[in-house]
Amino acid sequence: MTALLVANDGGHLMQLKTLSRRLPMDDTFHWVTVPTPQSESLLAGEEVTWVKPGPTRDVRAAVHNALLAFPLFKRRRLSAVVSTGSSLAVSVLPQARLRGTPAYYIESATRTDGPSLSGRMLAKVPGVELYTQNSSWASRKWKYAGSVFDGWQARPTEAPRKVSKVVVSLGTSRTYGFRRLLEHLAPLLHEAGAEVLWQTGTTDTSGLPVLDPRAAVPAAELGAAMREADLVVAHAGTGVALEALQAGKLPLLVPRRAEFEEHVDDHQEQIAGMLRARGLAVVREADAVSPEDFLAAAGSAVDLRGDAQPLAL
Repeated sequence: MTALLVANDGGHLMQLKTLSRRLPMDDTFHWVTVPTPQSESLLAGEEVTWVKPGPTRDVRAAVHNALLAFPLFKRRRLSAVVSTGSSLAVSVLPQARLRGTPAYYIESATRTDGPSLSGRMLAKVPGVELYTQNSSWASRKWKYAGSVFDGWQARPTEAPRKVSKVVVSLGTSRTYGFRRLLEHLAPLLHEAGAEVLWQTGTTDTSGLPVLDPRAAVPAAELGAAMREADLVVAHAGTGVALEALQAGKLPLLVPRRAEFEEHVDDHQEQIAGMLRARGLAVVREADAVSPEDFLAAAGSAVDLRGDAQPLAL
């Protein structure tokens, strides 16, 4: 049989792809997500149904994607539907329950103190199994199944005298830029003479020493660049944090702030704090990043211990 794996692009998809190796099922997977250079690269060779972008709180997009996913329930014998959010979970998981198919919603690891809007909506759908990746707010309704960050461990290495190759990744949001970080960061890296891959999303880079900014970089290319880099600097999104860890890098993470219209809320502060507590990131505010932070992050490597348990679904 087939398990349907559903997630919006970006960090939600990266989490589900990483967690898929720990799902307690032997079924084949069929993916439902949004086509971007990252998601197409990440899911190369997989069976995928591509749907439309689902911006935050866009009801029309959620309904449209529900219609696009509807035929999958007629064409296939589905053993389960698993999602890490966000709006696509709301589009697909209720359909699974209407047909008696087991449905599992795993809240994003970014949510360290309670569920997202999508999670709160799905909590009202009878039969959807709800899971948190943060044990601090687990309850009878929201069970703790494990975290996508289980098994990672940082270790010190010989700090480089100079950071020569850098990857800067600001995610692929179609709505929010992060100009505030680039205005502070770009001159520092330019002065250091570093070779930089700039993945800037929708951020305006005009007037800054940012050579060849790219809105999106395929996952395979981005991962390869991170492995070769001395340093990864990124906004505090789960997807890019996981990419850095998988490349063996301790990332320097900078959370976006809602007060500067850099995101819908301050959940990036939560994920940055959680990763810092796990010893898996150096965290700094956008206007406080320094060359000392570069060396601190570049002076550690990250390994996967290999003892992360299957998800307790």
